[in-house]
Amino acid sequence: MLNRKQLIGANFSFQHHPFRWTAEHLRAMGFDRMELWGIAPHLDLFHDSRAQLAEVKAILGDNGLSVRCFTPEQVLYPVNIASGDRSYREASVGRFLRAADICAELGADYLFLTPGRGFECESRDVAFAHSVESINRIAAHAGSLGVSCLLEPLQRVESNIATNADELHALWRALDGEHIDVVLDLVAMATAGDSVAGYFERFAKRIAHVHVVDGTPAGHLAWGDGTLPLGDHVAELGAHGFTGTLTFEPFGNGSYALDPVFTWRRCLDAVSPYFDRAEQA
Repeated sequence: MLNRKQLIGANFSFQHHPFRWTAEHLRAMGFDRMELWGIAPHLDLFHDSRAQLAEVKAILGDNGLSVRCFTPEQVLYPVNIASGDRSYREASVGRFLRAADICAELGADYLFLTPGRGFECESRDVAFAHSVESINRIAAHAGSLGVSCLLEPLQRVESNIATNADELHALWRALDGEHIDVVLDLVAMATAGDSVAGYFERFAKRIAHVHVVDGTPAGHLAWGDGTLPLGDHVAELGAHGFTGTLTFEPFGNGSYALDPVFTWRRCLDAVSPYFDRAEQA
């Protein structure tokens, strides 16, 4: 079975609260590690400054939190490492080189990456090549700082490069970096018709992080608000000997941000039976 220490916090749904308030509530829920979503006003790629970064580090320290991975917003922002527009693509890579610097300063283990998206009217091969080139540049810089990378597929409405386990595997194998691990997002898995077993067949121990989210099958919902068999999926992670981390990523329709603590506690209550009881004692 999984153990409770594998479950980490995150600031997903907390974007309309100050970061200190967020960190204090994550600490109160028993977390000592988190995935830091790079969103304004917490710490994004457009307004980061020495003062803001120092404040984030101080807040983390005050609350006994370390950063497992830094996850800059990269789907909604004008950040696209595979854009068919070279100027946007280069600017996006530049921001992620800076994101790797932020990871190093925060002491984060990982920088979280997605494949980006090419022009829909161009060949997918062109977008794929742009994604490979960009990720290789980012991962090389991150590696020089002692930071590894995580790579997560996106849904088809978000990307035309890696939207299922097979495409993610092809992209992952095309990369140069030795320090690029994989994210399993349960909603992305469900929408693509993939399975936990299929991910482990392809990536095995290179699966380092899991997003536990419900859906219908899409939606990124809190546990119980969708129709996915999350309990079965979490139990299967344990059966495969998963040793990485997992967290919740509730976005929904925006209502979770009205009371993120309530949302997170619901998810914590739901996942609790799937951890080793001895580890929770």
